[in-house]
Amino acid sequence: MCGRFVLTANPEVVQQAFNLSTPPAQMQPRYNIAPTQPVMVITNENPTEATYHRWGLIPSWAKDMSMASKMINARSEGAAEKPSFRAAFRRRRCLIPTDGFYEWQEHGKEKTPMFVHRPNRELYGMAGLWEIWHDPDGGELRTCTILTTEANAFMQQYHHRMPVIIHPKDYALWLSPDEEPLPILQGLMRAYEDDGLEAYPVSKAVNKVSNDLPQLMEPFTQQYLL
Repeated sequence: MCGRFVLTANPEVVQQAFNLSTPPAQMQPRYNIAPTQPVMVITNENPTEATYHRWGLIPSWAKDMSMASKMINARSEGAAEKPSFRAAFRRRRCLIPTDGFYEWQEHGKEKTPMFVHRPNRELYGMAGLWEIWHDPDGGELRTCTILTTEANAFMQQYHHRMPVIIHPKDYALWLSPDEEPLPILQGLMRAYEDDGLEAYPVSKAVNKVSNDLPQLMEPFTQQYLL
Protein backbone atom coordinates (compact mmCIF):
# COMPACT_ATOMS: atom_id res chain seq x y z
CA MET A 1 0.00 0.00 0.00
CA CYS A 2 1.02 3.63 0.18
CA GLY A 3 0.00 5.66 3.21
CA ARG A 4 2.69 8.35 3.44
CA PHE A 5 4.99 9.93 0.89
CA VAL A 6 7.14 12.99 0.24
CA LEU A 7 7.55 15.66 -2.41
CA THR A 8 10.64 17.78 -1.87
CA ALA A 9 11.83 18.57 -5.42
CA ASN A 10 11.84 22.22 -6.46
CA PRO A 11 9.07 23.45 -8.80
CA GLU A 12 11.35 23.70 -11.84
CA VAL A 13 12.39 20.05 -11.48
CA VAL A 14 8.74 19.02 -11.27
CA GLN A 15 7.94 21.09 -14.35
CA GLN A 16 10.71 19.47 -16.36
CA ALA A 17 10.03 15.91 -15.16
CA PHE A 18 6.34 16.05 -16.11
CA ASN A 19 6.53 18.44 -19.07
CA LEU A 20 4.32 21.07 -17.43
CA SER A 21 3.63 24.43 -19.04
CA THR A 22 4.71 26.32 -15.88
CA PRO A 23 6.31 25.42 -12.55
CA PRO A 24 3.73 24.36 -9.93
CA ALA A 25 2.46 27.30 -7.92
CA GLN A 26 2.47 27.53 -4.12
CA MET A 27 4.72 24.49 -3.81
CA GLN A 28 6.52 23.84 -0.54
CA PRO A 29 8.68 20.81 0.37
CA ARG A 30 6.59 18.11 2.06
CA TYR A 31 8.26 15.40 4.13
CA ASN A 32 5.27 13.49 5.51
CA ILE A 33 2.22 13.74 3.24
CA ALA A 34 -0.72 11.91 4.80
CA PRO A 35 -4.29 10.92 3.82
CA THR A 36 -6.95 13.67 3.75
CA GLN A 37 -4.27 16.28 3.01
CA PRO A 38 -3.96 18.14 -0.31
CA VAL A 39 -1.59 16.39 -2.72
CA MET A 40 -0.17 17.53 -6.03
CA VAL A 41 -1.71 15.78 -9.03
CA ILE A 42 -1.36 16.01 -12.79
CA THR A 43 -4.68 14.93 -14.29
CA ASN A 44 -5.69 13.81 -17.75
CA GLU A 45 -8.11 16.74 -17.74
CA ASN A 46 -5.12 19.07 -18.11
CA PRO A 47 -1.85 17.11 -18.33
CA THR A 48 0.33 20.23 -18.60
CA GLU A 49 -0.73 21.72 -15.26
CA ALA A 50 -0.22 20.61 -11.65
CA THR A 51 -3.14 21.08 -9.28
CA TYR A 52 -4.05 19.87 -5.78
CA HIS A 53 -6.63 17.25 -4.79
CA ARG A 54 -7.59 15.89 -1.39
CA TRP A 55 -6.05 12.44 -0.79
CA GLY A 56 -8.85 9.93 -0.27
CA LEU A 57 -11.18 9.36 -3.20
CA ILE A 58 -14.89 10.11 -2.86
CA PRO A 59 -16.98 8.69 -5.74
CA SER A 60 -19.30 11.19 -7.39
CA TRP A 61 -22.31 9.15 -6.24
CA ALA A 62 -21.32 9.06 -2.54
CA LYS A 63 -23.81 10.66 -0.16
CA ASP A 64 -21.13 11.99 2.19
CA MET A 65 -17.37 12.09 2.76
CA SER A 66 -17.17 9.06 5.04
CA MET A 67 -15.70 6.79 2.36
CA ALA A 68 -12.60 8.92 1.83
CA SER A 69 -10.47 7.48 4.64
CA LYS A 70 -10.89 3.98 3.20
CA MET A 71 -10.11 5.05 -0.36
CA ILE A 72 -6.55 6.35 -0.16
CA ASN A 73 -5.41 3.34 -2.22
CA ALA A 74 -7.08 1.35 -4.98
CA ARG A 75 -6.05 -2.17 -5.97
CA SER A 76 -5.15 -1.90 -9.65
CA GLU A 77 -6.19 -5.49 -10.33
CA GLY A 78 -9.88 -4.71 -9.82
CA ALA A 79 -10.07 -0.96 -10.36
CA ALA A 80 -11.58 -1.27 -13.83
CA GLU A 81 -14.57 -3.25 -12.46
CA LYS A 82 -15.10 -2.01 -8.90
CA PRO A 83 -17.99 0.52 -8.71
CA SER A 84 -15.95 2.97 -6.64
CA PHE A 85 -13.16 3.20 -9.21
CA ARG A 86 -14.27 1.96 -12.63
CA ALA A 87 -15.48 5.29 -14.02
CA ALA A 88 -12.33 7.06 -12.87
CA PHE A 89 -10.08 4.30 -14.25
CA ARG A 90 -11.59 4.82 -17.68
CA ARG A 91 -11.90 8.59 -17.70
CA ARG A 92 -10.17 10.30 -14.74
CA ARG A 93 -6.56 9.25 -14.36
CA CYS A 94 -3.69 11.19 -12.84
CA LEU A 95 -0.04 11.13 -11.87
CA ILE A 96 0.99 11.92 -8.31
CA PRO A 97 4.58 13.24 -8.21
CA THR A 98 6.88 12.03 -5.45
CA ASP A 99 10.53 11.48 -4.68
CA GLY A 100 9.86 8.69 -2.19
CA PHE A 101 7.35 7.01 0.11
CA TYR A 102 7.37 5.40 3.53
CA GLU A 103 6.68 1.77 4.29
CA TRP A 104 6.84 -0.02 7.63
CA GLN A 105 8.89 -3.21 8.02
CA GLU A 106 7.68 -5.57 10.73
CA HIS A 107 10.07 -7.14 13.24
CA GLY A 108 7.86 -9.15 15.56
CA LYS A 109 5.77 -6.54 17.36
CA GLU A 110 7.97 -3.68 16.19
CA LYS A 111 7.58 -1.74 12.95
CA THR A 112 10.49 0.16 11.46
CA PRO A 113 9.63 2.97 9.02
CA MET A 114 11.59 2.73 5.78
CA PHE A 115 12.05 5.47 3.21
CA VAL A 116 11.71 3.96 -0.27
CA HIS A 117 13.10 5.96 -3.17
CA ARG A 118 14.57 5.83 -6.66
CA PRO A 119 18.38 5.91 -7.00
CA ASN A 120 19.66 9.45 -6.54
CA ARG A 121 16.23 10.44 -5.18
CA GLU A 122 14.93 10.73 -8.74
CA LEU A 123 11.42 12.19 -9.07
CA TYR A 124 8.71 9.86 -10.41
CA GLY A 125 4.96 9.62 -10.90
CA MET A 126 2.62 7.25 -9.05
CA ALA A 127 -0.53 6.19 -10.90
CA GLY A 128 -3.69 7.68 -9.46
CA LEU A 129 -7.38 8.22 -10.08
CA TRP A 130 -9.37 11.37 -9.40
CA GLU A 131 -12.99 12.32 -8.92
CA ILE A 132 -15.22 15.36 -8.42
CA TRP A 133 -17.69 15.14 -5.53
CA HIS A 134 -20.44 17.66 -4.79
CA ASP A 135 -21.67 18.18 -1.26
CA PRO A 136 -25.39 18.72 -0.48
CA ASP A 137 -24.90 22.49 -0.75
CA GLY A 138 -23.40 22.21 -4.23
CA GLY A 139 -19.79 22.71 -3.19
CA GLU A 140 -17.16 20.92 -5.28
CA LEU A 141 -14.37 18.76 -3.88
CA ARG A 142 -11.69 17.10 -6.00
CA THR A 143 -10.20 13.95 -4.53
CA CYS A 144 -7.72 11.27 -5.56
CA THR A 145 -6.40 7.81 -4.74
CA ILE A 146 -3.12 5.98 -5.42
CA LEU A 147 -3.23 2.73 -7.37
CA THR A 148 -1.31 -0.22 -5.93
CA THR A 149 -0.10 -3.55 -7.26
CA GLU A 150 1.60 -6.67 -5.91
CA ALA A 151 5.04 -5.87 -4.52
CA ASN A 152 8.13 -6.69 -6.52
CA ALA A 153 10.86 -8.84 -5.00
CA PHE A 154 12.57 -5.84 -3.42
CA MET A 155 9.41 -4.47 -1.77
CA GLN A 156 8.21 -7.84 -0.48
CA GLN A 157 10.60 -7.53 2.45
CA TYR A 158 8.56 -4.52 3.60
CA HIS A 159 4.99 -5.07 2.35
CA HIS A 160 3.02 -7.26 -0.07
CA ARG A 161 1.71 -4.21 -1.95
CA MET A 162 3.37 -1.19 -3.52
CA PRO A 163 2.24 1.88 -5.48
CA VAL A 164 2.04 1.60 -9.26
CA ILE A 165 4.93 3.64 -10.67
CA ILE A 166 4.47 4.85 -14.23
CA HIS A 167 7.53 5.08 -16.47
CA PRO A 168 8.05 8.52 -18.05
CA LYS A 169 7.62 7.05 -21.53
CA ASP A 170 4.08 6.05 -20.50
CA TYR A 171 3.03 9.35 -18.89
CA ALA A 172 1.24 10.55 -22.02
CA LEU A 173 -0.65 7.27 -22.38
CA TRP A 174 -1.77 7.23 -18.75
CA LEU A 175 -2.82 10.87 -18.99
CA SER A 176 -4.68 10.45 -22.26
CA PRO A 177 -8.01 12.32 -22.20
CA ASP A 178 -9.58 9.46 -24.14
CA GLU A 179 -11.00 6.16 -22.91
CA GLU A 180 -8.07 3.96 -23.84
CA PRO A 181 -8.72 0.21 -24.25
CA LEU A 182 -8.64 -1.43 -20.81
CA PRO A 183 -5.96 -3.99 -21.74
CA ILE A 184 -3.60 -1.13 -22.63
CA LEU A 185 -4.21 0.68 -19.34
CA GLN A 186 -4.03 -2.51 -17.31
CA GLY A 187 -0.69 -3.24 -18.95
CA LEU A 188 0.74 -0.26 -17.08
CA MET A 189 -0.37 -1.66 -13.71
CA ARG A 190 2.75 -3.73 -13.16
CA ALA A 191 5.26 -3.76 -10.32
CA TYR A 192 8.31 -1.60 -10.77
CA GLU A 193 11.67 -3.21 -11.57
CA ASP A 194 13.34 -4.98 -8.63
CA ASP A 195 16.52 -2.95 -9.02
CA GLY A 196 14.72 0.37 -9.50
CA LEU A 197 14.17 1.18 -5.83
CA GLU A 198 16.28 1.60 -2.72
CA ALA A 199 15.36 1.96 0.97
CA TYR A 200 16.79 2.84 4.35
CA PRO A 201 15.35 3.09 7.90
CA VAL A 202 14.20 6.44 9.28
CA SER A 203 13.05 7.70 12.66
CA LYS A 204 9.70 6.65 14.11
CA ALA A 205 8.97 10.37 14.32
CA VAL A 206 7.41 9.92 10.88
CA ASN A 207 4.57 8.01 12.57
CA LYS A 208 3.18 11.31 13.84
CA VAL A 209 1.28 13.04 11.04
CA SER A 210 1.97 16.53 12.41
CA ASN A 211 5.73 16.01 11.98
CA ASP A 212 6.74 17.42 8.61
CA LEU A 213 10.44 18.21 8.77
CA PRO A 214 13.53 17.35 6.66
CA GLN A 215 14.92 15.21 9.49
CA LEU A 216 12.23 12.61 8.84
CA MET A 217 14.03 11.57 5.65
CA GLU A 218 17.46 11.23 7.23
CA PRO A 219 18.85 7.69 7.68
CA PHE A 220 18.09 6.59 11.22
CA THR A 221 21.17 6.48 13.43
CA GLN A 222 19.81 7.56 16.81
CA GLN A 223 16.36 8.32 18.11
CA TYR A 224 15.47 11.97 18.31
CA LEU A 225 12.35 13.61 19.61
CA LEU A 226 10.10 15.98 17.71
